[in-house]
Amino acid sequence: MVIGICGGSGSGKTTLLNRLAEHYLGYKPSVFSMDNYYKPIEEQQLDANGKVNFDLPTALDKERMVKDLKRLISGKSIEVFEYQFNAGNNRNVLITIEPSELLIVEGLFVFEYEEIRQLLDFSIFVDVDPAIQLDRRIYRDQESRGYTRADIIYQWENHVIPCYNEFLAPHETKANFIYHNDSRSENDFVRLTNVLESSLPKEK
Repeated sequence: MVIGICGGSGSGKTTLLNRLAEHYLGYKPSVFSMDNYYKPIEEQQLDANGKVNFDLPTALDKERMVKDLKRLISGKSIEVFEYQFNAGNNRNVLITIEPSELLIVEGLFVFEYEEIRQLLDFSIFVDVDPAIQLDRRIYRDQESRGYTRADIIYQWENHVIPCYNEFLAPHETKANFIYHNDSRSENDFVRLTNVLESSLPKEK
């Protein structure tokens, strides 16, 4: 089974992914992160002020991503350089992803890339208040990525929000499940796992 998780920056996609992976540990789930397919910085588009915009579908190597995902679904392992946010886009950690009967695909453009969406058996859209997203992004990017608050706000206003409005929000209705990552998250997680139980194969 291939599950796709989509949501805006700071929405909690990774947190939900980790919860699902732990909940279904018996399946030995594999995780396929779109972050590992960012193109080198010199191939990224610049905005009107000459700032790199990583929040565009063109920021990722879609062809390689689709090829690898299809290979994984066919039962073959793949190797990919793990994206390092603090390394100036320097991919120096090669990881192997093994196939599994439960594969979780996570990223901003799960729905925007039609070739990816067609490979999913079940899709989840993570929804959260934008103010919460921004707070999380400020904390994350200051603590773990060394960005200044001014840089974070600039990216939020000029890249993140326009990206969300154009490439994510229009696809929300295509999801099989809307996961509200707020005070409803616990109830939604129970509802989500109940829905998935009917589709997942029995654990061996």
